[in-house]
Amino acid sequence: MIQFRNLTLARGAKVLLEGATFQLHPGHKVGLIGANGAGKSSLFALLRGELQPEKGDLELPPNWVIAHVAQETPALSQAALEFVLDGDAELREIESALIAAETNHQGEKIAELHHRLSDVEGYSAKARASALLDGLGFTQADFARSVSDFSGGWRVRLNLARALMCRSDLLLLDEPTNHLDLDAVIWLEGWLREYCGTLLLISHDRDFLDNVIDNVLHIEQQRITLYRGGYSDFERQRAEKLALQKAMYEKQQRKVAHLHSYIDRFRVQATKARQAQSRIKALERMEMISAAHVDSQFNFEFRAPISAPDPLLVLDEVSAGYTDKAILTKTVLTIRPGERIGLLGKNGAGKSTLIKVLAGELKPLSGKRVEGKDLQIGYFAQHQLEQLRSHESPLQHMLRLDRATREQEHLNFLGGFDFKGDMARASCENFSGGEKSRLALALLIWTRPNLLLLDEPTNHLDLEMRHALTLALQDYQGGVILVSHDRALLRATCDQFVLVADGKAEAFDGDLEDYKLWLASQKAEKATSAPILASRTGQINTYVNTCAQNKAERQARLVARRPLLKETEQIEKHLEKWQLEKTHLDARASEPSLYDIENKAELQSSLKRQTELTSLIDEAEMRWLALHEQLENLPEVN
Repeated sequence: MIQFRNLTLARGAKVLLEGATFQLHPGHKVGLIGANGAGKSSLFALLRGELQPEKGDLELPPNWVIAHVAQETPALSQAALEFVLDGDAELREIESALIAAETNHQGEKIAELHHRLSDVEGYSAKARASALLDGLGFTQADFARSVSDFSGGWRVRLNLARALMCRSDLLLLDEPTNHLDLDAVIWLEGWLREYCGTLLLISHDRDFLDNVIDNVLHIEQQRITLYRGGYSDFERQRAEKLALQKAMYEKQQRKVAHLHSYIDRFRVQATKARQAQSRIKALERMEMISAAHVDSQFNFEFRAPISAPDPLLVLDEVSAGYTDKAILTKTVLTIRPGERIGLLGKNGAGKSTLIKVLAGELKPLSGKRVEGKDLQIGYFAQHQLEQLRSHESPLQHMLRLDRATREQEHLNFLGGFDFKGDMARASCENFSGGEKSRLALALLIWTRPNLLLLDEPTNHLDLEMRHALTLALQDYQGGVILVSHDRALLRATCDQFVLVADGKAEAFDGDLEDYKLWLASQKAEKATSAPILASRTGQINTYVNTCAQNKAERQARLVARRPLLKETEQIEKHLEKWQLEKTHLDARASEPSLYDIENKAELQSSLKRQTELTSLIDEAEMRWLALHEQLENLPEVN
């Protein structure tokens, strides 16, 4: 069990945690939540023994093995599979001792070591390491490649696989999905659900958190609070807590105002002086309830595009890739204003290649790329962060982009991305990855694009910023092409999906749940094809027929789901509009001026519209429930 007792943690002069008291039991899967800089990574360092508390106690079982993902990976000549196997230190220790014992012909020692090797599942270690690499997107050919051959993002995956290989009691994961694609994220979720040890997870992916954790530790204002349940449960509990706190605060403020009013009126009157003095003392003694505090909210929106050509961009029979290899062939894609398209597909299938062709950064090998008149592209990719000038401030970046706009307007705009006060004028040199991503997004948004190309825009962004980006994209008037492993963002902003697979980019007639089914079917076919193809012809034919039948059933299910989903989306859009209108009418109905004789016509019109809206909302909600019941009753597909 992990036990914190009245613990205070600081970095230099900055206190991060004060009076932290909680306990985590073996097997708990805990999400560590808090604003950037709140102390999440410092808490991990404390658990690893790299930091000591200022005061209080931290108790960890002394024999626990702690695993975490290393931040750096040296350019080793070691094979990737061997690098991952090194994650199991005890296994490597036994293997080394076994080699020494065999060299020295120590029969009894050899037998003992083989028994230990069996205890630590050493005979299946290579199979387990291979499964980890496969799940994280590595191919069979990658297993023998040197670590130094891989790029930075793939080395992060190797470090993650190495940490998972460790047979740990406590696993510390800090943003493990940042360099993963959606396929690998889904695989990692499944692996972590099966993990038997205690997990502490820092993540800004709400779907990932909800699918893995059963507790939340929330750091706020130097305090840490343990909530039971997943991330959605935490959001609901915290909202209720803040609402109660806000109500108590407002009630107290009314009482304070009343006391002040009494004191101001009667403190100078001799007959009331004693009562006034008693109320002054009561006011002084009153324990002030702080206003419900919520971390600073981001507040921005996309500026309306200056023009909206239709179509915005067309790819006509485009093949793309490199001189020695075409990644995509004969791609046909038309993007129109208001369309929000999510790109799905495994890592390396060609999603980023397609984005680069759309952005004009990569010329087609064949076919045509046709731009609409006055096309203005806003392209966000990770290399955009590298193009920021480290010696310049956010304000200087804005002024370089647009010198005609007043400095104060730029400052106001930057404030929506949480670049406030001195931070707007500070150089980017020491900015975190999240701060650089926010600045790159701010610069992109200011250009008023009519087509957004977003390649993993949420990497390094915290939950609040992801939420703000989601809301902004929902109101954006231009076209959107989005690649992301954040399913909450994809689900909330994309109206359609394109599947990039097998050298093609084609419309995917389904949603993210259908894509998950597609991934599972692909893995099942891959896993079973090798042994089956080596079997008798009859078995092969049975397998092929089964696959064809499953494929047909999946297609039928997709065809049945699509119209139901489309109607559901339309109803949700109407409901949002009607409920907003009704809220405004209800607010107006509470104003006394509406009932003045000169506003009789408005009153009648308002009451009539309220009745209409109530009926429309009731009917829409009933239809929405019926549609969801139909979706749930669709037959499952193997």
